[in-house]
Amino acid sequence: MDPGNNTGMSKFLLLGFSEDPEPLIFGLFLSMYLITVFGNLLLILAVSSDSHLHTPMYFFLANLSFADICFTSTTIPKMLINIQTHNKVITYEGCLSQMYFFILFSGLDVFLLTVMAYDRFVAICHPLQYMVIMNPWLCGLLLLVTWVISFLHSLLETLMLWQLSFCIEVEIPHFFCELYQMIQLACSDTFLNNMVMYFSAMLLGGAPLAGVLFSYGKIVSSICGISSAQGKYKAFSTCASHLSVVSLFYCTSLGVYLSSAATQSSHSGAVASVMYTVVTPMLNPFIYSLRNKDIKKALMKFSRIAALKG
Repeated sequence: MDPGNNTGMSKFLLLGFSEDPEPLIFGLFLSMYLITVFGNLLLILAVSSDSHLHTPMYFFLANLSFADICFTSTTIPKMLINIQTHNKVITYEGCLSQMYFFILFSGLDVFLLTVMAYDRFVAICHPLQYMVIMNPWLCGLLLLVTWVISFLHSLLETLMLWQLSFCIEVEIPHFFCELYQMIQLACSDTFLNNMVMYFSAMLLGGAPLAGVLFSYGKIVSSICGISSAQGKYKAFSTCASHLSVVSLFYCTSLGVYLSSAATQSSHSGAVASVMYTVVTPMLNPFIYSLRNKDIKKALMKFSRIAALKG
């Protein structure tokens, strides 16, 4: 294939799960996508409809659910359309747009989980000052900062990729336009792109992870200082759901890239990516609702109101 610049680029081919039965893949991903959207949307409606949940913790939780809906919506609908139409093509502009929003909402997920860890740190280690520290102004500022950083990072990566040249027809061994795969498939020099990608991964991935570990280190230390077993259980239960979500997100995402590097198999990498791009956002509302009495009450109240209106 002859190389051509980005202006002459007409299409990419998303190979995805072409080795697997299409009806099975379509039904599986459609089910997971609908569960993700419905579960997270229900969580947002429950939090917004119950005044008892208008607290910093649930404010960030509702935003996390919104980010998860957008996160999965950047990749799954296009894959389902391609399977249904038996057409693996995605335009150059469509690929860049998909990658931009994927990086944006994945970054938003990472930063929101970090902010929620800080929220739990303040609630457990400084309970008497919680409402003073986590005031509405600070919550709004933290949310704005997460959006700005995610937006700037996504814009930087997309603009740098836009400078690269690609071949006339490019086959992407994935079900979405993933940054690393795109850089590897470029026909021009990608040294600067790789440097920016790795530096961003260390800075914007390592710093939030360090913040989460620091927050939970302080939380564990504070819980160990509580004398009664009941007090320890109550303190731990307030952050158990968030800790489960954080563990699931980081373990699956790290597992994806470590396994991909070990196997060097594109198909295995695509299958592994499903864990953090689809499965984790799908499980988040269930983890929070099943382990949280306040969410359960809000969901029951919301369902009763919906039934009465119906």
